[in-house]
Amino acid sequence: MAKFDLVVIGAGPGGYVAAIRAAQLGKKVAIVEKEKQLGGTCLRVGCIPSKALLESSHLYENAQVGMKERGVTFSKVQLDLAAMMKHKSGVVDTLAGGIDGLMKKNKIERLVGHGKLSGKGQVTISSRGEEVQVEADQILLATGSVPASLPGMSIDGEYVGSSTEALKYDEIPKQLVVIGGGVIGLELGTVWRRLGSQVTVLEYMDRILPGLDSEIAKEALKLFKQQGLEFQLGAKVTGVKINRKTVDVLIDGQEPLRCEKVLMAVGRRPNTGSLGLEEAGVEVDQRGFVKVNSQYQTSVPGVYAVGDLIGGAMLAHKAEEEGIACVEQLFSSYGHVNYNAIPSVVYTDPEIASVGKTEDELKESGIEYRKGAFPFMANGRARASGHLEGKVKILADAKTDRVLGVHIIGANAGELIAECVAAIEFGASSEDIARTCHAHPTLSETIKEAALAVDKRTIHI
Repeated sequence: MAKFDLVVIGAGPGGYVAAIRAAQLGKKVAIVEKEKQLGGTCLRVGCIPSKALLESSHLYENAQVGMKERGVTFSKVQLDLAAMMKHKSGVVDTLAGGIDGLMKKNKIERLVGHGKLSGKGQVTISSRGEEVQVEADQILLATGSVPASLPGMSIDGEYVGSSTEALKYDEIPKQLVVIGGGVIGLELGTVWRRLGSQVTVLEYMDRILPGLDSEIAKEALKLFKQQGLEFQLGAKVTGVKINRKTVDVLIDGQEPLRCEKVLMAVGRRPNTGSLGLEEAGVEVDQRGFVKVNSQYQTSVPGVYAVGDLIGGAMLAHKAEEEGIACVEQLFSSYGHVNYNAIPSVVYTDPEIASVGKTEDELKESGIEYRKGAFPFMANGRARASGHLEGKVKILADAKTDRVLGVHIIGANAGELIAECVAAIEFGASSEDIARTCHAHPTLSETIKEAALAVDKRTIHI
């Protein structure tokens, strides 16, 4: 029986990054993954393919309507959905191959099959009816999450699908109903809206993007409506009725909503199926997330877990940070994740990005703060590029001026937020950002101006 210092179950962002870091620290590592491609949900059927479609759909829409006022016009713009999907798949294949190369480069043994805990320090890998057992001093669970559904509603993959199915429609649905006004539903809903679908978003709450700063979410809702997305807030979906070629979405107190496709985007749940957790004695909470301590150790010594499996923000980069911290705690001397400095990005148009506390959280906690905001429309680069929507909002401690949270809705928000993450990580003040020289003309100047606004000394508005 092969013996390893560390066996990682799951080759998503948390798993493969942890495996690489352990190998860098001189450990003998194996990684178990049942899928042909490495990279997990994020790379295969999540973050990466969705961004490929997002970019392609932007190009298509801009070619149709977005460039006339700039003096660039096209005639007979056509959509080749098959080519768009081929490009998306090519991006995934290239990146997945790159991760495979990283495994070889770092001498990490890849074990193909479904991994499960099978005894103290043992993992059983099942593939095509055959089983192989390996031993490990330490075992790291990083199996991620899977799409959730509403009670009594199943995902059939044809009429009612998850994000996985919505990434590979072979035709553009005339009507698409998105159940859930969170990140996944809005990102994919906007993709298919740009490609020609009539998209209706149904959200049980009275707002979209729960968990994000409510002021930013309210502005996003207004912009999405202007783009043609339809919303029904406070809508309780009770079921679906599949007809011959259509689907009726049943809504409490309302007439059914008929469409061609339904995207179920009501969140994700931990992927704990057939991991042998109960038999091994690994405790989970009421929602099925694996319980861990501050060192990511489960209730079973020698068994650890990171990423979506343990809850919190279900983000690929959060899983990566946890994987590295866990491994460094095990095989080095120190590992740490600052959960207040984990950014989140919504890849809609415009993008939405945030880090730290929301204004709602500060109010609820009774923390005194000062706020500075600056609109994109007053930024030279934004006006030159035609991306005028949105703003930057910086929240700073009223006494210390330390940055507590930053929220951006606007062009390239996902890139702009990095500066703010670094500011929070290093305990910077809004004055520190305001005193930092930003190149002109750039969108990053909106960050500087918002920081100046905290002290009511904005220059360009």
